[in-house]
Amino acid sequence: MQLMSNKRKITGLLATATCSLLNQNAVAQEIPGWYVDTAVLGYTEKDRVDAVEPVINATRIFDDGAKLNVKFVLDSLTGASPNGATISDQIQTFTRPSGRGGYVTPAGELPLDDTFKDTRSALSANYEFSLNRLTRLSAGLAFSDEYDFTSIGFNSSVARDFNNKNTTLLLGFAYESDTITPEGGIPVRFGSVRLNPGRGPKWEDEEREREGGDEDKTVTDFLVGVTQVINQRMLMQLNYSFSSSDGYHTDPFKVLSVVDRTSGRPLDYLYENRPDSREKQSIYWKTKYSLINGNVLDLSYRYLWDDWDIVSHTVDARYLFDLTDRLYLEPHVRYYTQQEAEFFSHSLRSGDALPQYASADYRLGAFDGLTYGTKLGYRLSNRSEVSMRLEFYDQRGDTVGTPIGIQNNYDLFPNLDATIFQLSYSIRF
Repeated sequence: MQLMSNKRKITGLLATATCSLLNQNAVAQEIPGWYVDTAVLGYTEKDRVDAVEPVINATRIFDDGAKLNVKFVLDSLTGASPNGATISDQIQTFTRPSGRGGYVTPAGELPLDDTFKDTRSALSANYEFSLNRLTRLSAGLAFSDEYDFTSIGFNSSVARDFNNKNTTLLLGFAYESDTITPEGGIPVRFGSVRLNPGRGPKWEDEEREREGGDEDKTVTDFLVGVTQVINQRMLMQLNYSFSSSDGYHTDPFKVLSVVDRTSGRPLDYLYENRPDSREKQSIYWKTKYSLINGNVLDLSYRYLWDDWDIVSHTVDARYLFDLTDRLYLEPHVRYYTQQEAEFFSHSLRSGDALPQYASADYRLGAFDGLTYGTKLGYRLSNRSEVSMRLEFYDQRGDTVGTPIGIQNNYDLFPNLDATIFQLSYSIRF
């Protein structure tokens, strides 16, 4: 898993709306007032990216049942990120995205840009109100800004109750407009990064192929979901979502190695190229079950497929139980697996015609990811609560295609391990 892959998805706006359905009975019993959740999350990948993310989420419940939600997130990321080049038995030299300065990767190691740094601030607001006794409407806005990326979006949904409010149907829509302005400009697709082989790290002599300053992308999401009260202890939800994005999908910071067709050693580096559109579909099922002893079991499964040939499965399980009247524990395990995009490749062979699209970004490769850990919470009173969460992430990738020459001596998709820690505090005013 790459943390950045979670940052630019408007589906989170719809997910927030639909997940609230699972808590609709509890929300209906909440008394008017402010509910404020604060958290600080720390994420550390071994020898790669470190991230710190403070979050403030405030919800105001009015006397008539209407709700206003405001959320602010600040991400700070530093560390080293794979640039897409393949491992070699020789020293490799790369320039920074800005073209000023560079870095050297020792032989036998995965090329990482060790000056990876980014800060993102995101603000969203959502208002939900009842149109009548059985129908609720919501609308929201979201804004996100990074040094090389700006996003603005809106979302709307309508929820209708049936069957004595035991069945809820939800229809949702979201739209996002992104502007990408990478440092150094937009690279020419499959443009060559010439590093003057044999002359040492003279990055100022690099011939850099750039075609412009910025690109745009739009994302449109649709969702239909149904939530059903099965009995007094069980609640079930089933969603179908469709997402269509158009515009610039290429990562301007990723390259591909062109390797000798016999030895497998890199001869050149090309900027990657991805399709200008993507359509994703997913089916999501979730069940919550309250046991006789008051413990809660939460199970979910997501099946996702797209026109890039990526297919993924996600299974998530949580089990909440009380240790005392105030202290509770919630173990969590999540398993994720995906097959690679049709244009994913660890490298390109010299002499072959360039494909229409190609990327060596590991996020588009085939891999399995396991997250496991637990949350420990303490209820300070009926108005406030503090909790901490500690989880571990273990990713194992699959080599795609047949390795060439020296590539057989290395793991072309190295393992990734990460630690996640979160401290939270919630209060009602």
